[in-house]
Amino acid sequence: MEKWETAETKQVKAGQKGLTGNGLKWIAIITMLIDHMAVALIQNGIFQSNTIILTQEQWQRCYQLYWIMRYVGRIGFPIFCFLLVEGFYYTHNIKRYLFRLGIFALISEVPFDFALFQNVFYLSYQNVYFTLLIGVVTLCGIRYFGKEDIRSRILRVVCLLGGLGAAYILRTDYNVYGVLLIVVLYLFREKAIWRDFAAGTVLLLSSLTEIFGLLAFIPMHFYNKQRGRQMKYFFYIFYPAHLLILGLISKFLIQ
Repeated sequence: MEKWETAETKQVKAGQKGLTGNGLKWIAIITMLIDHMAVALIQNGIFQSNTIILTQEQWQRCYQLYWIMRYVGRIGFPIFCFLLVEGFYYTHNIKRYLFRLGIFALISEVPFDFALFQNVFYLSYQNVYFTLLIGVVTLCGIRYFGKEDIRSRILRVVCLLGGLGAAYILRTDYNVYGVLLIVVLYLFREKAIWRDFAAGTVLLLSSLTEIFGLLAFIPMHFYNKQRGRQMKYFFYIFYPAHLLILGLISKFLIQ
């Protein structure tokens, strides 16, 4: 995410308490990792293993652990969307931003399919980078038609419907609700209470298990509008890298 140090962020003193963008990224990454470990190692690994024999009690414990990890994992996506909106708001080069998301969407697809669906290519479900990419393209359209006349309002709705349609057709992670969440976080960016209410509604509409995603709003409220330590490409690379590693562990060590 690009140059966040603008006039707005300069008002925040270096020593001010709170979470930087980097701190939020770590929360999102750790919770995402926990979620993917549950799917790749327990669901696709232990539960389908030909070598690991579980007693009924052990199976129940693994099943409970699986769902605890999945619930924790719900926290990650709302934070990623929040940071995506912040990056979109502050970036000075939207084309480079879109290009980076697109490249890593393509790079991540095979590791994503391998880790979560045990296939090298699984066209029925695409990784979250595609959702984020569609979300940013949708925001570009909404911002471009930013005037308050009837024509612009109609075109903003068309842009939103186009983004939702693209997510649905491509079957991206979080689907239409992911793109809608990104748009809601953007539209209510300066109104925290309305933002939480609207974003929470979108999450609950997508799935009742996403109620645990509401916990993401807690660290988001501690965001101090500072970028923090720059580890941009680490976070981009981590997504396909950890999926590949989890897929290999599940395939060759557990099964």
